[in-house]
Amino acid sequence: MIKLAKYLKSFSTSLILAILFLFGQAMCDLNLPNYMSEIVNNGIQQNGILHVAPDAISQKGLKLMTTFMTANEKEMVYKNYSLKSATDKNSDGKTYKSIYKNAEKNLYIKNETNENIDKKLDRTFGASTWTLFNIIQEGSSGKVKHTKNSSPGKSTKIDLTKLYQLQPMFDKLNQNTIINAHKKAVSSDKSLLTQSGIMMTKAFYTELGVNLHKIGSLYIIKIGLIMIAIALLGGLATVLVSFLSSRIASGVARNLRKDVFKKIESFSNKEFDKFSTASLITRCTNDVMQIQTLLMMGIRMICYAPIMGIGGIIMAINKSASMSWIIALAVIVLLCLIMIIMTVAIPRFKLIQKLIDKLNLVSRENLTGLMVIRAFGNSFHEKKRFQEVNTDLTKTNLFVNRVMSLMMPSMMLIMNGSSLLIIWVGAHQIAKSNMQVGDMMAFMQYSMQIITAFLMISIMFILVPRAAVSASRISEVLSTEVSIVDPENEKDFDSNKHGYIEFKNVDFRYEGAENDVLSDISFIAKPGQTTAIIGPTGSGKTTIANLILRFYDVTKGQILIDGVDVREIKQENLRSKLGYVPQKGLLLTGTIATNLKYGNKNITDEEMERVAQIAQASEFISKKEGQFNGEISQGGDNVSGGQKQRISIARALAKKPEILIFDDSFSALDFKTDLALRKALNENISNSTMIVIAQRVSTIMNAEHIIVVDSGKIVGKGTHKELLKNCPEYLEIASSQLSKEELA
Repeated sequence: MIKLAKYLKSFSTSLILAILFLFGQAMCDLNLPNYMSEIVNNGIQQNGILHVAPDAISQKGLKLMTTFMTANEKEMVYKNYSLKSATDKNSDGKTYKSIYKNAEKNLYIKNETNENIDKKLDRTFGASTWTLFNIIQEGSSGKVKHTKNSSPGKSTKIDLTKLYQLQPMFDKLNQNTIINAHKKAVSSDKSLLTQSGIMMTKAFYTELGVNLHKIGSLYIIKIGLIMIAIALLGGLATVLVSFLSSRIASGVARNLRKDVFKKIESFSNKEFDKFSTASLITRCTNDVMQIQTLLMMGIRMICYAPIMGIGGIIMAINKSASMSWIIALAVIVLLCLIMIIMTVAIPRFKLIQKLIDKLNLVSRENLTGLMVIRAFGNSFHEKKRFQEVNTDLTKTNLFVNRVMSLMMPSMMLIMNGSSLLIIWVGAHQIAKSNMQVGDMMAFMQYSMQIITAFLMISIMFILVPRAAVSASRISEVLSTEVSIVDPENEKDFDSNKHGYIEFKNVDFRYEGAENDVLSDISFIAKPGQTTAIIGPTGSGKTTIANLILRFYDVTKGQILIDGVDVREIKQENLRSKLGYVPQKGLLLTGTIATNLKYGNKNITDEEMERVAQIAQASEFISKKEGQFNGEISQGGDNVSGGQKQRISIARALAKKPEILIFDDSFSALDFKTDLALRKALNENISNSTMIVIAQRVSTIMNAEHIIVVDSGKIVGKGTHKELLKNCPEYLEIASSQLSKEELA
């Protein structure tokens, strides 16, 4: 995975932007429960009243509250409240009477304050309120019934008229009684003081004729609009993150596929022997797709989940530290579940990729060898073979998916169980006035966010190992050292030589083989001549052609083209001199014309007709619909073997090469066409060097230079007549193919 990280470098700007947007999305998501809590606590329960210390209070009300304050608290209150006439105007030019309709002649108005002073005033009024409740409870007067366990947030209303009637009795209270009650109040939970204080403040506002319902509605609308704005910003961030992550993932996948394909194109036959074609196809497609999926989901999850998890924990603890054990318990259970699933599922991911390789291999063999399979009546066997590997892959996928399917219901069970536990514990906290309903709801949402964050991380733990397997397989291709490489200091061809091929004591051995395939091969092929190579099957004829083309490098010795070792020439320059017709003709999807132009894009229509005539392909091309524009299906399956071979020969001729290599290319032709083709080649391609590898003696008997190969060694050189006399191996081959009259 680390080796492939360099592919993210070109998308670093998009990646940074995606992370920033993810951070913004997480902040939006983390703040929404907090605002929801404010709507419930402040908007619904407190009617939009945010401060315990009222903005305005009657003279009787302030006298009642200051009765239960310390000297320092009274001083602070009187310092921050001013006695105003009801007819006085505020900073907006409105009279206090118009705002507080039931206000008497004079009332106290809170001065402009800062956040620090507001906190002190709120704490003071809250403590004063709870001191009052403590004294009433202890005095058991029965005038105001309020117990410690009663919730200030309920609909219970305070009757200020009865409290004002008790004012003379409060004034006569022993100072120690008030101090003790005050100390008891100050030691109470902050939430308890706030709730009781707000209840008293609501009573003071009601006394002054303030419309509490209107204040609450305006507050809810205000916070609701903020939540909508945050949700829209979060949604926009989500869309942008999805766009950027998809773009990054697609871009990385594109570059990976391009580099893997480029690397595969640079492979020699030695590397192709190491990797199967089916495996390389899987690595280019399915494995790259695994990386793309990881990046697309990972960019969102890897960055978003930790922010949500850590942020959710901080927010939840701020709401209620006493219930944080519920989140810890849920996370521990979830992590245990993840570990179990990972232990069971991850080993199967590597197996899945190998089974996909195998399925591709079987499918490819079936499709390419369909005619052979039918000819030998083995369709049932191949179906069974495909069914076996398909069943293995299906079973493995089903096993993994079944294990993974446990994740969602288990997570829902954990989430719902956590919610029930939060409600159970939270209800007791609310009953004791240690927590508000909105805080409990926010805590529940944060716990869900935390569990979801850990679930996202768990999904990544599942995606990463599978992608790591794919990354390893891709890296294996990219890191493979190509055995055939271009020289750093290229040599130029000898300008006095054109088409000269010389083998000097060449030995060759395949990778891992115990014995040499070719041993001490030496010969010269000259321009204007046909050099034929003949020998029994497996004698090394095709290997000689592959060495000229530098599909392999010699183990020992030298191969010179125009006086230069092929290892000292760039492959592109070497192969520009060569025209190659393989043993098995391969055509590419397109038209006859596109196949002929494959080696020479600039060939004219007249030249195409000429090379087609030389290759004896004109007749069937003229009868084909569209002629040179006639369609060629994949692999040339819509033309016969002979037609395919003739088009392959024409394609090589269209290149106008100095050297032509025919690797048993006439085997699919009938004797008449073979004879006509060789005659046309001799008449039209007289200046090129021709290497003809053949099984038929009739194909090469007129060659100027015939090389007989047996068991990787040259056992004879010369013309047809010379070899009949001097080479027993050649005579044996010729005797099996020619009549006595032809041998004479």
